Amino acid sequence: MGVIFTWSSRVAESHTPNNEGTISMKNKVDNSLETLRAPMNRREGFKLGVASLMTSLLPIRAFAAQTESPPKEKAMADTAIRPFHFEASQADLADLRRRVSDTKWPDQEQVTDDSQGVRLATAQKLASYWATEHDWRKCEAKLNALPNFITEIDGLDIHFIHVRSKHDNALPMIVTHGWPGSVIEQLKIIDPLTNPTAHGGTAADAFHLVIPSLPGYGFSGRPTAPGWNPVSIAKAWATLMQRVGYTKYVAQGGDWGNAISEVMALQQPPGLLGIHTNMAATVPPDVSKALSAGGPPPSGLSPEEKFAWDGLDDFYKNGLGYANEMALRPQTLYGIVDSPVGLAGWILDHDIRSYQMIARVFDGKPEGLTRDDVLDNITLYWLTNTAISSARLYWDTRHNLPPSGFFDVRGVKLPVGVSAFAEEIYQAPKSWSEKAYVKLLYYSAHPKGTHFAAWEQPALLVSDVRATFKSLRSA
Repeated sequence: MGVIFTWSSRVAESHTPNNEGTISMKNKVDNSLETLRAPMNRREGFKLGVASLMTSLLPIRAFAAQTESPPKEKAMADTAIRPFHFEASQADLADLRRRVSDTKWPDQEQVTDDSQGVRLATAQKLASYWATEHDWRKCEAKLNALPNFITEIDGLDIHFIHVRSKHDNALPMIVTHGWPGSVIEQLKIIDPLTNPTAHGGTAADAFHLVIPSLPGYGFSGRPTAPGWNPVSIAKAWATLMQRVGYTKYVAQGGDWGNAISEVMALQQPPGLLGIHTNMAATVPPDVSKALSAGGPPPSGLSPEEKFAWDGLDDFYKNGLGYANEMALRPQTLYGIVDSPVGLAGWILDHDIRSYQMIARVFDGKPEGLTRDDVLDNITLYWLTNTAISSARLYWDTRHNLPPSGFFDVRGVKLPVGVSAFAEEIYQAPKSWSEKAYVKLLYYSAHPKGTHFAAWEQPALLVSDVRATFKSLRSA
């Protein structure tokens, strides 16, 4: 995450995407369910180097005084909430297996480490399991067992899962995934958060959950015109929460989910009480400047701060190729739409620690994810044909919003909770978090866990979310 992004406060205040994107997949609507209401060229981009890669989200000034509520929907927009069901065709699943089996393989990497990317042995183990053992129907059944819905916001169909707790006074929460994730990331936290008494909690820990698919991702519509970025998505999420009937709620996310949650906190839509993040934006200005320059760290960093620096420094120097390409030339990525294994390689190479964890999974070692977890998510991208439409979120943010660092402090004034996982791109130190969030309600640093917290370490994340919002329930 973290690439050349450009934003403007004028766009942030008034922009409403104008498109007619729709879901291009087979879906079944069960009408018996009632409606629920509760210009830079490539050479210039490359020359910007690390500094360019770091500019990715909104500067504080763009939102410091931004208080208006989400944009009104276009005239005559359909505000209905429609039940949603997905069933992949058997032909599509057979085609997927055929393509995986027919993969044309490159030569083996020239090195004995991961420095050249996803290793051939890992990709071939993944492909072998995908072609012969993975069962998409099991994941599909899990998804369809949940209450799924579609609603149109600003001309685009937005998919979301909405699970209401049986407990009185449950706190509504909107949970947002990132790239290369999906709503599949959140499946493991749904029951512990909505049904806490079955998972070591009390009724007072209960949440109502709204889990949307980002525009261009999963079962949401694929935008046909620019305009969907963290600013417009944050406003759309506020509209969504209002539409399903929640007047007070909180937000949670990592990756793009953190960006969108923080933008919501800056926009302060009516009813938003606070946010929780598992990929916090806390990097101080002097550290951000030093990282952009590609030089040594500032003097005086504590051991925790130096550990954070090392993670960021490695990521910006060695790990941002995917994000730079998607921010500059997403349409060029035809290969990941045509080749399932090409798509898998692209998704696996998000960050080195997550990749190494997934590689261990396919070596047969126990981790927080399973082979099926990994392939369920990749298969969703494949079946919904969202490899490029999801990538365009990077392009839109890069080209339509003013520049700032993805991990730079944004000036969030609402209450915030932070979960810092040791194997995330960087583990946000408590010292930085206390300065970044003036109302830091909760902070926890965990000795394990990579980029996909809800997916890989659900028990830790659930505990942190419960603790973060305990004091806000009576607000």
